[in-house]
Formats: sequence, structure tokens, C-alpha cells
Amino acid sequence: MARKPPEQVAKTPLVMVHGFGGGVGLWIRNLDALSRSRPVYAFDLLGFGRSSRPHFSSDSTEAEEQFVNSIEQWREAVGLEHMILLGHSLGGYLATSYAIQYPSRVSHLILVDPWGFPEQPQPQTDQSLGKEVIKRPGPPRWVKAVASVLSHFNPLAVIRAAGPWGPGLVNRFRLDFKRRYEDLFDDDTVTQYIYHCNAQSPSGEVGFRAMSEGLGWSKRPMLHRVHLLPPQMPLTILYGAQSWVSSSSGEDVAQIRNQSHTKVELINDAAHHVYADQPHLFNEAVENICNTVD
Repeated sequence: MARKPPEQVAKTPLVMVHGFGGGVGLWIRNLDALSRSRPVYAFDLLGFGRSSRPHFSSDSTEAEEQFVNSIEQWREAVGLEHMILLGHSLGGYLATSYAIQYPSRVSHLILVDPWGFPEQPQPQTDQSLGKEVIKRPGPPRWVKAVASVLSHFNPLAVIRAAGPWGPGLVNRFRLDFKRRYEDLFDDDTVTQYIYHCNAQSPSGEVGFRAMSEGLGWSKRPMLHRVHLLPPQMPLTILYGAQSWVSSSSGEDVAQIRNQSHTKVELINDAAHHVYADQPHLFNEAVENICNTVD
């Protein structure tokens, strides 16, 4: 999907990469606003949405490479020389991996509540209480539900196994999405969209499962590799102030890249899906970032 301003302006295009289980339709609150001043592109990640669904390797490194290679193949097909690359959640992880491998193509890297940066914490024993304590944000109910079956099945297998009850299951566990778009749709359009993005044979989620430990952690934490980004590449990380994804990883990235342009911003009153929770603040922040490029 491509949106361009009415007048042809020679500005660096913005490319938006969605997160796990999503698709281009979830950017509905952002595309019009962001495309007023520059070309904006969005695509369904390989194995998700309406993209093709190839076999993914069960090896974490190979699965990641498949995702990244598909992004580069998309760029070549579209003919973009340079881009401002934005990724949300899983898309942020893959955008970072892409920027490490193809740095000459990325003018500015924008990560939105990125997944897969920190290491999975080990249980710490509180000596005074004799209890195990893990300090981490509490994920929402749907994340816990998916994580509970992830070790045995593909993450979204339960939706397909539910058959005709699948849409109702999505509606129940992702009622938050329906609320985020309720001023645009007064029916089940959004939850139906999410269902149909994930009702086909599993592919991208197989790749994700190969890359992940549980649901919240990566087998290859990006904090171990973020130093491979070129020092001259600007990086901005946006977090929802109420997100279950901790912004502490962003501060760690800024510390690792302390000689580079790295900025961490919090969007107030926003959870993990920043772009839908506070679209006006998100769009304004992204536009300001893009304007630093050209």
C-alpha cells in the first residue's frame, strides 16, 4: 500500500512495518495524516495478512533472515533508494535487523514499542521473603492467553482451531482493538479484519515462534546487536507510557549508542498500540521525526 501527497515532493518516503498478527489495515488512523507531506508505504509482513505464506525455518537466525530478506526484496520491487523505516513491536525488531544489514537504505530508524530487545530475565530470589521475584511489566490478558499455548502450538492456532467460533474468540480477547477504532466502525470490522489476517495457514507466526522464547522474549535479543547500527544512523524509539513493553530497553539502547543520535520518547495515555491509542500524538511525533530528515 502506498499513499502520496497531492503534489509530488522529493521527500524521503516513510515505510511502516506492522507487528505480530497485524496488517496494513491497522495503520488506518495514521496513513492520511502522515502522507500529507511525503510518500508513505505499508506492507503486510511475509506470512501475515495478505502476503504469501511460505515455509519458515525452525532456526531462529534463519527465520529472521527470511523476514529481513523479504523486506529487501519488497524495497527492490518498489524501487526505493532510501527510506525512513518505522517498525512496531515485531516490526521494530525486524526493522532494526534490516537496518543493520542494509544501512545505506535507512535514513532514520523509528521503533515503536519494539519487541525482542531485552534478555529474558532470570528469576531472582528475595532473600528476606524466600520468594522468586521477576521485575517486568504485566502483559494484557490476550498476551497471557497466547503465551500459555505458545510452547506447544503456533501462537494463533487456537483461532483456527475454533472454526466458526474464531471471530467471536478474537472479539472476546481483542475487545481493546474494537474500542480503539469505535469512532470509525460501529461493528466488528476491526476484529473481523484481525481474524482474517490470521485465519489462514500459519506461516509468519511459525517464523515468530522460531525466533521467540515464550511470547515476550527473543532468542536473539536485539540489545546484543544494536551496536552494529552505523553511528551516523539516527534512531528514535517511541513507547506508550502505559505499555506492557518496558521503555528501559530504549534507555539501554541510548546508553549503548551514546555517541550517536538516539532519542527515546514516551507517548502519554498510550499502551502498546501507540499508533491507535493516541493517533494524533503519534502522528505528530512521527512527522516531526521525518522532518529532521528532509
